[in-house]
Amino acid sequence: MDITDVILRQHDEQRRMFAELEEWPRDDLEGLAAVWKRLEILLEVHAEAEERYFYPELLRLGTGGADADSVDEEVEDAVKDHNEIRDAVRRVGDSETGSDEWWTAVVDANVHNSDHMGEEERQDLADFRQQASLELRHEIAVKFLRYEAQRWAEGITPRDKDPEEYVEDQKTDEPSDVAQQAARDAKEAATTDAVGSQPSLKASEDADED
Repeated sequence: MDITDVILRQHDEQRRMFAELEEWPRDDLEGLAAVWKRLEILLEVHAEAEERYFYPELLRLGTGGADADSVDEEVEDAVKDHNEIRDAVRRVGDSETGSDEWWTAVVDANVHNSDHMGEEERQDLADFRQQASLELRHEIAVKFLRYEAQRWAEGITPRDKDPEEYVEDQKTDEPSDVAQQAARDAKEAATTDAVGSQPSLKASEDADED
């Protein structure tokens, strides 16, 4: 597993679900509400998982991808985007399903989310692929998916975060527990590969006899 691939796949799922809403029969209010509720949960659990497991590691290793000035700006923008998406989601919840106000808020959520995903794919994910080991990308994916699986059934309470305070609180040069585990995994894999590449004693003896 690779956290950058996990995030990309979930972005695709979010795009598909917004498309489902746009094509759903407008008079099926129960269906619209059900599809939106599933999407609402997916959006918030995904955002919270990123803020818990992906962005802290990006802040530690990243340098700023593509058109980002720095990794700090990269992550501040991402957290700000999450807050804007949450605001639109709240407005959906405050409106009557299927009303003009409801659809306006759904479209706003889609616009903010689409902008966020495009920037994250261009900057954050590319930056992390260039800096993070495969072992670390795997370890984060496991933590990320475990958290989501535990919360997808009922969702979580959305909680805005101040982008600058978030970056200040999360940024550190010290390796996290997940980074330390990834380093141990990499060392173990390197040792195993080295042992596996050694010729056996029997093979050496057979070669000498030849």
